[in-house]
Amino acid sequence: MVKIALIGADGQLGADINSYFKEKGIKIIGLVGLKDIDVCDYRMSDDILKRINPDLVINTAAFHDVDLCEDEALSAFKVNVIGVKNLAIICREINIPLMHFSTDYIFDGKKKKPYTEYDCARPISLYGISKLAGEQVIQYMLEKYYIIRLSGLYGYTGCVGKGNINFVELMIKLAKKEEAIKVVNDQVLTPTSTRDVAEKLYELIQTGNYGIYHMTNTGSCSWYEFACKIFKLMKLSTGVLPITTEEFGAKARRPKYSVLDNVNLRNIGLKDLRNWKEALKDYIESRNEKRYL
Repeated sequence: MVKIALIGADGQLGADINSYFKEKGIKIIGLVGLKDIDVCDYRMSDDILKRINPDLVINTAAFHDVDLCEDEALSAFKVNVIGVKNLAIICREINIPLMHFSTDYIFDGKKKKPYTEYDCARPISLYGISKLAGEQVIQYMLEKYYIIRLSGLYGYTGCVGKGNINFVELMIKLAKKEEAIKVVNDQVLTPTSTRDVAEKLYELIQTGNYGIYHMTNTGSCSWYEFACKIFKLMKLSTGVLPITTEEFGAKARRPKYSVLDNVNLRNIGLKDLRNWKEALKDYIESRNEKRYL
């Protein structure tokens, strides 16, 4: 039986990987928070992972807060680069692959059509820079790796780095408090379900094809359009007002267009993930039936 060490098993993506892979009969050793493993502490990580002796390490740990990265660059680089380097060294020593997650924010958004794995990365924020540096460390140190670039993630667990709430739940929460919500309409992306990602990751691992992969639901929308769709599915009457990035005034710059094309998945014979609207509809129906009622 395959044994996987899953770092961040309680996080937004980690939780769905944990549950889905276990459904498929894979043995998951879940590592939760700093109490189980601190990727920035090489000795601790080395001791824990070598005792587990896994066939694969999946790392979902990251410094995710895009705006906070601008003020706390050292902390961001410690987790997103030095922590990744530590894991790469350990995986190289025990000769196993590392699966690591990156972001659409490594691109500058000027292309205006979906980015493939072969496009040049030009991050425009410290968060994007740190995530790209983590990718490059892995490619420099390892031959066996999966680098997975994601976009607009949402899942039941929420994002640990953002108070355990995702964009969908944030919009629903705000809708209950405010008559109208302002949402950015000039940043285009692909909202992506963590459950759909977990299912595709399982398929990818079965192929044994290492490399860089874009992995998002298909289609695209702005954050404003995403919010409108959420409210429609939830049957909420709260108004949504489109605003520009400049009006929103976030500290870190974001790409105006960061839609990803899953070219490499198709190149190895895997089907695209479903459309983001279908995935969101399933999420809304499931949250209403199972979690919140």
